[in-house]
Amino acid sequence: MDEIPSAISHHVWQTKYRLVDRVASEDAIADSWRRVARALAAVESRRAAVWEERFFGLLQNFKFLPGGRILAGAGTRRGVTLFNCFVMGPIDDSIAGIFRALQEGAVTMQQGGGIGVDFSTLRPRGTQAKAAGGIASGPVSFMQLWDAMCGTILSTGARRGAMMATLRCDHPDIEEFVTAKQQAGRLRRFNLSVQVTDTFMAAVRSDADWPLVFPAAAVGGTGATVVRDWPGVDAPTPCRVVRRIGARQLWDSILRATYQYAEPGVLFIDRINQLNNTHYRERISATNPCGEIPLPPYGACDLGSLNLTRFVRAPFKREALIDHQALAEAVRIAVRLLDNVIDASHFPLPQQAEQARGSRRIGLGITGLADALLMLGLRYGSEPSLTLAADTMRLICHTAYRSSVELAQEKGSFPFFIRDKHLQGPFIRSLPGEIRQAIAAHGIRNSHLLAIAPTGTVSLLAGNVSSGVEPIFAASYNRKILDEDGNPQQFALTDYALALWRAATGKATGAPDEFVTTTELAAEAHLDMQAAMQPFVDNAISKTINVPERCSFEDFKRIYDLAYDRGLKGCTTFRPNPVTGMVLSQAVAAMDAPHCCALEREAD
Repeated sequence: MDEIPSAISHHVWQTKYRLVDRVASEDAIADSWRRVARALAAVESRRAAVWEERFFGLLQNFKFLPGGRILAGAGTRRGVTLFNCFVMGPIDDSIAGIFRALQEGAVTMQQGGGIGVDFSTLRPRGTQAKAAGGIASGPVSFMQLWDAMCGTILSTGARRGAMMATLRCDHPDIEEFVTAKQQAGRLRRFNLSVQVTDTFMAAVRSDADWPLVFPAAAVGGTGATVVRDWPGVDAPTPCRVVRRIGARQLWDSILRATYQYAEPGVLFIDRINQLNNTHYRERISATNPCGEIPLPPYGACDLGSLNLTRFVRAPFKREALIDHQALAEAVRIAVRLLDNVIDASHFPLPQQAEQARGSRRIGLGITGLADALLMLGLRYGSEPSLTLAADTMRLICHTAYRSSVELAQEKGSFPFFIRDKHLQGPFIRSLPGEIRQAIAAHGIRNSHLLAIAPTGTVSLLAGNVSSGVEPIFAASYNRKILDEDGNPQQFALTDYALALWRAATGKATGAPDEFVTTTELAAEAHLDMQAAMQPFVDNAISKTINVPERCSFEDFKRIYDLAYDRGLKGCTTFRPNPVTGMVLSQAVAAMDAPHCCALEREAD
């Protein structure tokens, strides 16, 4: 079955993914599936026709939802990238370097990529430039150039802009960065995240002073120095202590800003680097715009999600279950499809092509988790739901790794693979012994394999299934989505699983006993789900913890402590506020949406 399931699904397909040009015009979603399958099978050196049919079968009935860039660009003869996710190279701290980095970002976004940028390499506000003698205006001032660039790219009719800006927690301008978006209309095309280190968290918990620093070679002066790993510098480097503040004071200011304005998010950057499979050659300091893909400078990753609702057998019945055999087979095909994207794609910059082809990162994830749980008779956040989610992600993870080893036997390991060092990575060491032995014997095709993205738009395409690992947003609500001219249109939506239940029971209203929405869940339920799945995700998970407006600041702070203690790679929360605006609204009561899903920054 490949019928468009709803009005908004047709709108999404028509405006974002349907190919209509001088050569071809797609009349049905199956035509889009065929185009993508044929384009990605074409890179196969043998049996391309066989793989085309397997890829087509995977895409049919919305079982597998490729990232939006793949669906929009594969087989179109357009010079666009099939990658959603990029992190830009380090910004050289000079006018020439800043504008070179700005131009690279513009080229990447013009071709459809979302970008992450670490601004930590830029000298703090008020310091003197050694060469020119001028006074630096600081990273936040230059972020406005990127924001204006993104707005200009949008005005050309390109896809929605998406940017993530990060800054180290020990950069002297961190306090300005934390409050940068509190003025209405400022830096609206950025998500912001603070790179939080283990040392900083220890200082917070011991209520110690915290040095704000910058590489001494760039700022000069006298006084104390400390040695730090710093982006853009190959080895640990002496950094001048510019000033000191209380660690707890800074932490409170970060969380207070997030509590009141929904930004910045937090990246536990040391954990990200410790768990990075290619830790032996990379230092990560930024992520893609929604946080599920931590990447090194010029890194890139493609995305795709398995729609779990299509693997539930006998939904809403006592014997309901996930078909593990069908899911495992879909994983095997999806890994190959996403690996082929690397060879089929254009890249905006040669450095990105080198990184993508050298690591062959892919981001296979899931969507429709909350709907699948409801179809199985499980309440999101309950112990049985956490067990089911962890078991499902374990199956996907281990099957993906086995498939990547098999691909390595056929096509070779990723070029950056160093066997002994790769096997020492903590995530690799957590895999079953037989997978580690297979990697040792045969190598592995992809440095990373798993990521869970927000999947906002492609989940609408599939009939409004719940997005990624998020809970069901609401039973029914209104959704604004942009048309081809950039104007918002509003659609009345009902959750996919709930609509399925009503059709099966003949009820026009009501919901199963297990039905629960985002705002009805405690913050711990959100954290529990993310923590249950993180051990089986080698990239990261995009997850927004919705917090009611009435939540006290002390309870809000506890969310971040729990996120750190439970081993998460980052934490993003959303508490309704007057700045972010509304994307989704319930039919009964208005509600704000996670800031990563604002109209101008659709994730896919």
